[in-house]
Amino acid sequence: MTKLTAEIEKLLSRELEGLAREIELFPDDESPWRTLPGVTNSAGNLALHLCGNLRHYVGAVLGGTGYVRQRDAEFATRSGTRTELAAALRETRSVVAASLSAVTDATLAAPFPEKVGGVQIRCDRFLLHLCTHAALHLGQAGYLRRAVTGSSASAGPIPVAALAGE
Repeated sequence: MTKLTAEIEKLLSRELEGLAREIELFPDDESPWRTLPGVTNSAGNLALHLCGNLRHYVGAVLGGTGYVRQRDAEFATRSGTRTELAAALRETRSVVAASLSAVTDATLAAPFPEKVGGVQIRCDRFLLHLCTHAALHLGQAGYLRRAVTGSSASAGPIPVAALAGE
């Protein structure tokens, strides 16, 4: 694993674990699927989307896992337990870690093997984008959980301590 991929793995791992904790703080299995007026995606959909996104781009494209993404289902699904969602997020952490472990400096400097949004992006830059994408959806899910449940409890979603050490 390169130094950069180790850092990316640490960030993605933190965001995925933070989202798992957000999902687990919902009081029941129905509330992660609730939204608010003007909000299209539930926290459950954001969790599924993040899993599909990372399992595709990191797992399948870089890691060769064979995962086949069903992006429409990430947003169309309206049920599932908190336990299932948290388990999917934690399994995605494992897929990301295993896939990034084989990424070389040459891979990072090359174009990402698949066009994204119709454009070619250098691999290292796209992986950094995936970190910010994960953080965006983690924040959205946290706000949704608080708004939907009325709870101000914190999941401690992005602890700086998780970034300490080598």
